[in-house]
Amino acid sequence: MLTIVLIDDDPISTFVTEKLITRNVKEPCQFFKYQSARAALSEIYAIRPNYLFLDLNMPEMTGWDFLDNFDSNNNEAEIYILSSSVDERDINKAGTYQMVKDYLSKPLIKKYIKNIFH
Repeated sequence: MLTIVLIDDDPISTFVTEKLITRNVKEPCQFFKYQSARAALSEIYAIRPNYLFLDLNMPEMTGWDFLDNFDSNNNEAEIYILSSSVDERDINKAGTYQMVKDYLSKPLIKKYIKNIFH
């Protein structure tokens, strides 16, 4: 079973992402959804997800803050930034984080799913 963490303060975006993955990935998936990056960070090491989808613009703790505090040596999740920002600075900054596999624009689309979950 695949374990997937979705971190996004927009519940509609999380719902859409979960449904799209569920419909297009053949393996069974278990989802953990967080509207707070801080709450996700406190539980992420116990969950040990295969995949993590992270929004950048959130109150209290941003996606960048999450990445800065995340210990990738303690977790092997494939991390994908899933953001509505198309700002070139955000895309370039994401590339500086070794743990980030890719920067994807919202909403998640079928083509991305096929590439991620081959």
